[in-house]
Amino acid sequence: MNRELMLQRLQTQRSWDLVVLGGGATGLGTALDSASRGLRTLLLEQDDFCKGTSSRSTKLIHGGLRYLRQGNVSLVRDALRERGRLMRNAPHVVKALGLILPCYRWWERSYYRVGVKLYDLLAGSRGISRSRAVTSRQVAELAPTLESRSLRGGVLFYDGQFDDARLAVSLLKTAAEQGACLVNYARGRALNHRDGRLAGVLVQDVLTGREHEVEAKALINATGVFVDDVRRLDDSGSEPMVVASQGAHLVLDRSFLPGRAGVLIPKTSDGRVVFFLPWKGVTLVGTTDLPVQQRPLEPRPMREEIDFLLEHSGRYLSRSPRRQDVLSAFAGLRPLVASGSTRNTSALARDHTLVVSPSGMVTITGGKWTTYRKMAEDAVDEALRQAGLEQRPSRTARLPLHGCGGSPDEANWSDYGSDAEMMKQLVENDPDLNQPIHPDLPIRAVELVWAVRQEMACRLEDALSRRTRALLLNARAAIECAPAAARLMARELGRSPRWEQEEVERFRAMAAGYLP
Repeated sequence: MNRELMLQRLQTQRSWDLVVLGGGATGLGTALDSASRGLRTLLLEQDDFCKGTSSRSTKLIHGGLRYLRQGNVSLVRDALRERGRLMRNAPHVVKALGLILPCYRWWERSYYRVGVKLYDLLAGSRGISRSRAVTSRQVAELAPTLESRSLRGGVLFYDGQFDDARLAVSLLKTAAEQGACLVNYARGRALNHRDGRLAGVLVQDVLTGREHEVEAKALINATGVFVDDVRRLDDSGSEPMVVASQGAHLVLDRSFLPGRAGVLIPKTSDGRVVFFLPWKGVTLVGTTDLPVQQRPLEPRPMREEIDFLLEHSGRYLSRSPRRQDVLSAFAGLRPLVASGSTRNTSALARDHTLVVSPSGMVTITGGKWTTYRKMAEDAVDEALRQAGLEQRPSRTARLPLHGCGGSPDEANWSDYGSDAEMMKQLVENDPDLNQPIHPDLPIRAVELVWAVRQEMACRLEDALSRRTRALLLNARAAIECAPAAARLMARELGRSPRWEQEEVERFRAMAAGYLP
């Protein structure tokens, strides 16, 4: 994929059946759903694909076990159905992960077993593996650093784990293969109306400042926490519908959780859920749930969030991490549909919501990564109705995503699926590309080259944060390797030494926020 070719298509093809604003999970899924139905589809993302919330998740594809406690059985059942589809359609990215519910009170194991058995039942034939009770000794084998004092065994169940940014790239490439035009760093600056109905979008290329007008029969607003900003472009009197909640995560060394399973603490002293997860050779700790007023593109974990996660890590792990043990700290903003005047974001709806404006614009928000496909299907169905276009059924439930079907070497680039073979050919032609970009990162130079040539990475941050996960895995290492990475990208992009310097400075300023 090539951004210049996408831009050329944007400039030459003025009329589209559907324009999607927002290049996160929901937007990419919507573009794929639309294009696979045979619609002329354009997606516009104001920054890089999955710049925001969609690259900052807890890395789980799950039904939401905790929602059973709230009685939301239908939400869990639907999410488990989508989990099964994702594990079938993107097995190169979504893998099974065992999760332990540790029990420290005599009644907890029986109580949790009831919940996870219902979880198994709702998953039905799409289940991963059956849950089971485990002894304290088995818990120690699966998660040896879990606090063992007063431990009375646990319950083991299974969900899916993934790399959110790599799944986004698979969606991006599949949508392009289905005929969609997708452009990052392209902002919908204004919406055009005709006779009270939406008729098009004024598009600005963020990298050059050039503007283009496109016509659209239908428009879907899938901009996450920014949906209200787009709704005001459509109607300046629109009332806000979304409340933002911030979730922070810490990344620790693998030694803090060296076992094969993750750990779920279903209810902390203040009622939150905390995960300790093995992920890409590190330990991921999350998450928080705090209401926020500001909605920056680059949210930063607050001191109180970091303190909360460190405190609970020390409470449930045998080794207490300190601030200097944090390899990276990142935060994302969840778009939650407001309910009355509540200020408790943990009580707001996690399932998705569709809203149609008088002009016909469809806004889709809420939800989570697991349910992105169903959200997209619902949004496109509604957009077709609003535009009076032919109703065509969604094809994505059984559509394999790009990379599926390959036989990648598990030790090298497993998340790339079938693309791994072409990456190996690049390394054979240029052995220097097999060198790690940093001794403390499991990332090789070929991945940066691939990001530029095949995945529309335009800036250093794109490659080090979202095509590879260098920034999330180890922020200090990412900062240290930035100059060499910028040189490699500049060679691929034909950029000047000044571009290299500016990119390194920009990246280092941004990456400093990932160090607590």
